Amino acid sequence: MPAPSRLPRLDVVRADLPRPSRARRVWGETWRLLVALLCGMTVSVIVAWEVDTGQRVMTADQWALDFVVGIAGLCLLPLRRRAPLTVALLLSAGSAVSALVVGAQAVAAISLATGRRWWKIVVTGVVFVAAGRVHSSLHPYVAPEAYDRWVELLGGAVLYALLVWIGAYIGLRREHLASLQERAETAEREQASRVGQARTAERARIAREMHDVLAHRISLVAMHAGALAYRTDLPPEKVAETAGVVRDNAHAALTELREVLGVLRDPAPGAPEPPQPTLADLDELIADARASGVELQVVDGVERVDELGEAVSRHAYRIVQEGLTNARKHAPWAPVTLTFDGAPGRGLTITVHNPVRTVGPGPAVPGSGLGLVGLTERAELVGGRLSYGAEADPASRDGRGAAFVLEAWLPWAA
Repeated sequence: MPAPSRLPRLDVVRADLPRPSRARRVWGETWRLLVALLCGMTVSVIVAWEVDTGQRVMTADQWALDFVVGIAGLCLLPLRRRAPLTVALLLSAGSAVSALVVGAQAVAAISLATGRRWWKIVVTGVVFVAAGRVHSSLHPYVAPEAYDRWVELLGGAVLYALLVWIGAYIGLRREHLASLQERAETAEREQASRVGQARTAERARIAREMHDVLAHRISLVAMHAGALAYRTDLPPEKVAETAGVVRDNAHAALTELREVLGVLRDPAPGAPEPPQPTLADLDELIADARASGVELQVVDGVERVDELGEAVSRHAYRIVQEGLTNARKHAPWAPVTLTFDGAPGRGLTITVHNPVRTVGPGPAVPGSGLGLVGLTERAELVGGRLSYGAEADPASRDGRGAAFVLEAWLPWAA
């Protein structure tokens, strides 16, 4: 069973809570002073009635001292927050000679009890009860046998206990409200953190999409533009055909860039998110690559590819797209072999194989260095794996050639 959480200390709570406005602080002190004055005047009226009816004896000097101590106690009351124990002890001691200070004494006792420092409460309680007994001794009743001293002490203790209960309740309520406010602020901070993480993840997703989409088109443009720049012997119709490929892929790159950046804008209410390509769109990708002049051989050993999950199929499409893009970047005009193998329960294996070419028309297309990293992340997101690197190419004429092989394995549920 987990241990119950403890509420924060009141002094810590007061330090954490926002300070109220000046007008609110002034009003808070004003109404407390008015309540203390009203209570003190009520007790003074009762004592004056007892003196007037002959039940109690008080001299003029005692009345004057009562008034002075009462006014001094009201002036001392606003300092109770800075020195709660000192103010409570002074006002409790002042009640021994003054009835007017009783209201301020009660407010100070309640304020002290809000902190729930029990040793301070006990010390003040002793002074509180003793001061009541001293007041009765300094202002004795005419018929003392009508009043029981122990009943008077018990009544003072009960009154003080009531004041302590009120103060403790107020303190607990303040701490509870502070705890709720702290929880609300913590929830807001956690929500802001989740929003920030979601924003970061979305930016990373957009960056991957932009890289996968644009790198595919720009590599086609760079490959054909390089051919136009270095193949001066091409016939005019071939030049026109190649220029058309460059133009079409440039337009396609701009269109796809607008589609990817569209997720950065606020979509219209109820507008569906555009579908992402999957292996169902692979034929179009292969046809596009072959139309651009890539010698692409596809070895498809997979059946029922439509049963592949949408997320896995989408990542598989992007892996094939990036593999073809890398082949065009680093080995332009080299033959590419694309192999699919797998079955439900066994997983899907995708292999992109192309010879390594170190010489080609035009300068090398600069790479971002993040394509293969992004593919690795894609594969790992769905529980797969990806490997890549150069190895000996047995298909080369002298057997010394090298080939770049990219292999990905993605899970395929039975």
